[in-house]
Amino acid sequence: MANLNSSIDRGRQDTPLIEQTIGHFFDDMAARVADNDALVSRHQKIRFSYRALQLEARRLASAMLKLGLQPGDRIGIWSHNNAEWLLTQLATAYAGIVLVNINPAYRVSELEYALNLVGCKALISMTSFKTSDYLEMIRTLAPELATAKPGELQAARLPTLKTVIQLSSDVVPGMLRFADLVAGGDADDPQLAVIGATLRATDPINIQFTSGTTGFPKGATLTHRNILNNGFFIGEAMKLTAADRLCIPVPLYHCFGMVLGNLACLTHGAAIVYPNDGFEPLSVLQAVQEERCTGLHGVPTMFIAELDHPRFAEFDLSTLRTGIMAGSPCPIEVMKRVVRDMHLEQITIAYGMTETSPVSCQSMTDTPLEKRVSTVGTVQPHLQVKIVDPESGEIMPIGSSGELCTLGYSVMHGYWGDAEKTREAIDDEGWMHTGDLAVMDAEGYVNIVGRMKDMVIRGGENIYPREIEEFLYRHPAIQDVQVVGVPDPKYGEELCAWIILRPGQSADEQSVRDFCQGQIAYYKVPRYIRFVDAFPMTVTGKIQKFKIREAMKDELHLNDIHTA
Repeated sequence: MANLNSSIDRGRQDTPLIEQTIGHFFDDMAARVADNDALVSRHQKIRFSYRALQLEARRLASAMLKLGLQPGDRIGIWSHNNAEWLLTQLATAYAGIVLVNINPAYRVSELEYALNLVGCKALISMTSFKTSDYLEMIRTLAPELATAKPGELQAARLPTLKTVIQLSSDVVPGMLRFADLVAGGDADDPQLAVIGATLRATDPINIQFTSGTTGFPKGATLTHRNILNNGFFIGEAMKLTAADRLCIPVPLYHCFGMVLGNLACLTHGAAIVYPNDGFEPLSVLQAVQEERCTGLHGVPTMFIAELDHPRFAEFDLSTLRTGIMAGSPCPIEVMKRVVRDMHLEQITIAYGMTETSPVSCQSMTDTPLEKRVSTVGTVQPHLQVKIVDPESGEIMPIGSSGELCTLGYSVMHGYWGDAEKTREAIDDEGWMHTGDLAVMDAEGYVNIVGRMKDMVIRGGENIYPREIEEFLYRHPAIQDVQVVGVPDPKYGEELCAWIILRPGQSADEQSVRDFCQGQIAYYKVPRYIRFVDAFPMTVTGKIQKFKIREAMKDELHLNDIHTA
């Protein structure tokens, strides 16, 4: 790779972009690998070949059209991982209906907000999960279901919603059963060909809500071209082939499962394996062994849970080769254990955000280990990345930190119905501003050093929590650690570390400080240290640092310090 003089790089372009819709591309793949396993949903005991998945997805697409849904209409899916999720993903692509991913952690007010923001006409929902009663939450919003004819809902609080489809075998007043809906479809419905001929790769096909740490979620709107190409090039970086079998324990409602998982497989004729509906480490280990998986995805906390499972040593994971660790910064020590103990010598690191479909940087299977554990790889094909001064917009010199920006096919269509927020995120030249602080080296490898909002300024010193977390991971008793800034009247901010200890290990605040002494600058040693059992997280495994900060502010009775 040529040496760069400044922090801007362009991906390779020797493999052309896919300009088909997802439906047309999938039909071509199903014709090529008809008898290959396409899906194994272990908790449901469901297996589909590519041909069977194609027929069932086309049947569902036909059924959606018969419901009265039309290209461009929105249908929500509120569910953990299952075969119905994948069928819905493909069926909506065939019919040109926009799939709206709804976080299973959402509750009544969040569901109401999401459905109304994008005007969903239909909703597919699971019935329950652990202590959550999803149908009861829907009934709370739409009590009119009790007397409504299925498909003819008129709810005061959900004015656009007409149809609720539920995933159980029970008969529920006002709702359709998913199985009955599919049964009413026709895989050879001539309408599918008519509509398919009108669809374009640049049409919106998916809306995902970006949580952020403040304000209401925004609906990032993605096209066929956005996510199909991203899934393909992600799979290329992993060297996926039709012989691969990828274990996907990450949630489908998020890009990690839907694009890095489902679409990476479907663009290469590989098999999708769902170990369970939600993440549970034992079921992952069992799935890898019994399905002879060659790939495994996860966020760092998932890999930690698998490695530290008391039965870990019982399982034969020798078929594993590749996968992706992403979603939050990948601790170096965890990465080394994954490579050594899980046989994932070709695991890759991916970086991105929902608004860029999502991956813009990824390491390759042959990226040197030291680069794989210290960077998020290089820019993906057909994309550009640059690192700029957040104030001036000037491109930073190699090795200097600034805001990471992305340009190319992966940049979202926009935030649904919010031109102002779209303009704030995407500049006039089409660059998506990520809000992430990064450094690029002369070979184009990118290292994420923090969020612009995460950077801690202590007495004028800029401190990146990631650096301190990586150092503390070396402590033999520390399993996981998160570092945040908290207000301080003297220095503006001070550092706080929340630490999860390894099972059977012990440490106290002083021993952690002693470990830091003489190894990192004095101002980087956390002033506050707390030992905890868990971190506040989203369901995708992203640590909610703002919640740690708020908890410490409450505990210490600290107020935000406003400095000029």
